[in-house]
Amino acid sequence: MKLGKKKYGFLSILDIYIIKKLLLTFFLAIFLIIMIAIIFDLSERLDDFISNNAPIKGLIFDYYLNFIPHFANLFGHLFFFIAVVFVCSKLAANSEIIAVLSSGISFKRMLRPFILTAIFVGVVNLWISNVLIPKVNIPRLEFEKVYYRNPYSNQFYNIHLQPKIGEQVYVQHFTNKNNTAYKFTQEIIENGQITKKTYADKIVFDSSAMDWIMFNYHIRDIKDKEEKIEKGEQKHIDIGILPNEFNLNQIKVEVLDYKQLNESIEREELKGNSVVTELKIEKYQRLLNPFAYIILTIIGVALSSHKKRGGIGLNLAIGIILAFSLIMMMKLTNVFATNSSLSPFFATAVPLIIYAIIAFILVKNTPK
Repeated sequence: MKLGKKKYGFLSILDIYIIKKLLLTFFLAIFLIIMIAIIFDLSERLDDFISNNAPIKGLIFDYYLNFIPHFANLFGHLFFFIAVVFVCSKLAANSEIIAVLSSGISFKRMLRPFILTAIFVGVVNLWISNVLIPKVNIPRLEFEKVYYRNPYSNQFYNIHLQPKIGEQVYVQHFTNKNNTAYKFTQEIIENGQITKKTYADKIVFDSSAMDWIMFNYHIRDIKDKEEKIEKGEQKHIDIGILPNEFNLNQIKVEVLDYKQLNESIEREELKGNSVVTELKIEKYQRLLNPFAYIILTIIGVALSSHKKRGGIGLNLAIGIILAFSLIMMMKLTNVFATNSSLSPFFATAVPLIIYAIIAFILVKNTPK
């Protein structure tokens, strides 16, 4: 049966052959590196887990089982690239690529199964990073907080927040340990004038009612030039803010799905919080990461589709250097975006555009 003859819809035997090899190599590489990562992680944290009496069941199911998708997603495009280079180098070493090209199949046509597999893995990555990982990160990070890390302590004073337009909230200090904010002030502003001002010695979050309890409060309600004053020892109030929002620059993007991430961006922009840039970078990375799979795949095939004296080892070395250089460039542009006026989207997209150009040049100059 000819290599180009269709067997499964628009996929030929050649496509199926390459896709199977590529996925098997990729999942095997990910599995092995995850096992190694778990061993190193456990050896580093074992003393803390033992001293804090971490339960074995929680360690396995809450922490390490949820650690797998997090780590796989973190280095997925790197190991998929290595899988592409390895599979393509093996095909070249066995003269299978020469046979394919000699049969009349073009180099671009030979690229198709590699790109289709990259698109499939990229779409899976899109779902994992925006849906699955935020869910599994919640129990993983909670386990770390209890049995490994010391709880975060808010060190900020004089915190100003804007829950929505026309509303200002100020607290002198917020304590994470008991979810208490001290010296609370809330101002409601309409048409440039303060229409309501609320003071309290402290407010404590009520997790059952999902609102706050004011202590020793004082409310001034100003309407139509009339002022109404209310005082009391204790009263519930909804200020539109959750306790973690007082932890400036401590938003855990790892637990935010795509919808929550967009909501956080809108909310933090309203507050004027500098963490908005980091949230936008996270958003664009999640959206554009699938393109990294495709670009690196094209580069990997172009580099490994013909024999070299160094064989698979040389191809892997060149490939890993290129992949790490892309990761380094993405980190560098993200730092520029965080510390300057560089657009978060531009910072995320530029490295991919540069490497897309490199991929085009490599494909154009690859012996066919």
